[in-house]
Amino acid sequence: MLKKFWKIISKIIIFLFLITITIVIIFRFLPIPTSSFMVQNKISNLFSDRSTHIKYDWVSKNKISNSIKLAVIAAEDQKFLDHFGFDIESIEKAISRNKKSKRIRGASTITQQTAKNLFLWSGKSFIRKGLEAYFTLLLELFWSKERILEVYLNIAEFGENVYGVQASAKKYFNRNAGQLTYQNAAMMAAVLPNPKRYKVNSPTQYQQRRVLWIQRQMRQLGEGIFKED
Repeated sequence: MLKKFWKIISKIIIFLFLITITIVIIFRFLPIPTSSFMVQNKISNLFSDRSTHIKYDWVSKNKISNSIKLAVIAAEDQKFLDHFGFDIESIEKAISRNKKSKRIRGASTITQQTAKNLFLWSGKSFIRKGLEAYFTLLLELFWSKERILEVYLNIAEFGENVYGVQASAKKYFNRNAGQLTYQNAAMMAAVLPNPKRYKVNSPTQYQQRRVLWIQRQMRQLGEGIFKED
């Protein structure tokens, strides 16, 4: 009986493994129609007085300015092009900081954030973190860094019900994603730690300082990191 039970469990695990790999491979080539976070947001809004309309327009990588690509790397994950989904040094530093401070700070890479935003849910449970690590490895195995960044920029939340660089560029700057300046890009990247708290078009003093810091980091990194561009 127990042997039969474990046989069924193993088949379910293999089936789920194959399904997730298939989805990841398909999404390597096709525009992403929606994300887990967008769906959750829409469902949540159904039970509140907030609008259920999600602003989201997929835009291909060649129509996204280097400025916003550089800004999110500078702000969120400066080792993005070098690591395999996990920045071990940043994780160790975050653990050390969190032991000394009551304020918990994460060290998620762009790949981890993409995995979470696309497939998972918010929260800090061990199950979600484990699934995040699993999908992070799949993305790094089957997608290029260029594709990971393209999807990240298209599904990242930049404001209430506003997802992706195209919808955000239109809403906040009345321009397309390919026309974003260094200043525009830094302002957008500055809200990424908490887009529900920070507003692109109404920056706090903290955001203003962060925008200046992001711009300095952008200049140091330089657009030369995008070899194809």
